[in-house]
Amino acid sequence: MIIKENHSILIPVDFSKQSLVAIKQTYNLAKFTHSKLILMHADPNSNTDHQMELEQLAHTTKSESGLEVEAMNLKGDVYELTDKKAAELESSLIVVGLDTQVRFRSFFGGNNISKFINHAPCPVITMRSVDNRNECKNIVMPIDLSAESREKVGIVVQLAKYYGATIRIVSVFHPSDEKYENQLLPYLNQVKKFIKDKGAECTNKSIPATNVAEAIITYANNNECDLIVQMNKKDLSLGEMFGGAVSQKIVESSNIPVMSINPMKRESISSGIH
Repeated sequence: MIIKENHSILIPVDFSKQSLVAIKQTYNLAKFTHSKLILMHADPNSNTDHQMELEQLAHTTKSESGLEVEAMNLKGDVYELTDKKAAELESSLIVVGLDTQVRFRSFFGGNNISKFINHAPCPVITMRSVDNRNECKNIVMPIDLSAESREKVGIVVQLAKYYGATIRIVSVFHPSDEKYENQLLPYLNQVKKFIKDKGAECTNKSIPATNVAEAIITYANNNECDLIVQMNKKDLSLGEMFGGAVSQKIVESSNIPVMSINPMKRESISSGIH
């Protein structure tokens, strides 16, 4: 699985600081993938409100980035329209700036953000910080023993090569689960070797912890990481003892941008790692 090139990147815009920063942080990735930016504003009552503001933003974005930029002003629910339009446009990526003070207030309620990501037809990058991360020096790749977990390896290698970044593989295991840890370590080394054979720098780390999301976010911050790339379903599932969707907790809590990827069909999972 890789990010498609020569397509579009869809960015829902509500003119908040988060959504404006999200646009700027997309410039380099759009250039790497030869993508145009589509700035989409949606209002439940009108498709004309903020029209001039949206057009000016598109003009400024085009002048600033040198990219092809389109503006789209729609009437309807932004949560429903984002996935729908991304599918219609065959977008390669959705980038969303989320409110930093109240959980997802800018666009979505707490339940809607997980539904939105679950139904997304392409990877979704969520950003809660207003810090502008133009560079990407370190990418965190959480991984476990599930078949779905390995599907993101292709995208992570692609991103690492674009940015010249180091991939930091991390896996979390319960402190009392020695059997899982013993299974995990040789697999992490195998994934690390695969990535290095593809020409990307890579490290691996296993962490004993009971709070998986917190452990991953803490690791990412302690290692100056610029992006967390995770699978949205089943990834990081360490059994009933942890409960809840770890991927959702990471999106909710991370101050670092998170790319969430939905699993492919089972026949598409082969990445060369077995």
